[in-house]
Amino acid sequence: MQVRQATVAEGDAIRDVVQRSMLSSYSLGPGTIEAAVDEWFGDDALETKFADDHRTLLLAERDGTVVGVADAAFVAKTGTGDVLWIHVDPDFRGDGTGRTLFERVTDRLADHGADLVRGLVLANNADGNAFYRELGFEHVGEREVDIDGTPYTEHVYHDEGRERVTVLEDDGREVYVDLEDTSRGSLGPFFTVFSDPDRTERYGFQCGHCEALATAMDSMGRVECGECGNTRTPTRWDAAYL
Repeated sequence: MQVRQATVAEGDAIRDVVQRSMLSSYSLGPGTIEAAVDEWFGDDALETKFADDHRTLLLAERDGTVVGVADAAFVAKTGTGDVLWIHVDPDFRGDGTGRTLFERVTDRLADHGADLVRGLVLANNADGNAFYRELGFEHVGEREVDIDGTPYTEHVYHDEGRERVTVLEDDGREVYVDLEDTSRGSLGPFFTVFSDPDRTERYGFQCGHCEALATAMDSMGRVECGECGNTRTPTRWDAAYL
């Protein structure tokens, strides 16, 4: 499966997935769903999304066919990233497509500067609400959204306190970058890297300046990135001394 940025030219494929997803998951009439798809993913709406630097629209693709869509927005004023929609073709559900889209789109929101991610889903979408609960998100409130002139309740979930971890490959093995466990460097932060998903065995560090991995530490706890020269010098309270 490939996850990539969408383009305006792919409007028909996007709308097809969104409509199939909504027909499968939402207890709304076909006419209401058609109006909603046109309002949020019609050609004019897509052009508006792509013109906004704070919007992200990703596609999941299998064998050249679009099977999933993720739509998200970064709210700069609050530092919040909103996952507005995640739609997966019903024929491709259950294989991790939705979770992968979610992880990729929240990575994009983090790149924009989001320090809190919210998930938004209509109250009558049982699968969508279960999806966020399975991710460990907390239901924190409700708001009203208008669809074809009728108000509907939308649930708001957020991940306050949720740890962000990125999986990388180094020499054929998976390593886990804890984006919340940082050390100050001369050119940018260093993120602690672990060799196991439970983050009990430290593998090294990832340079936040150039994203290279640095696995060597001297006896004083000093780390230097071999790619860009970013240097991590521990303070007197650094855990490397313990």
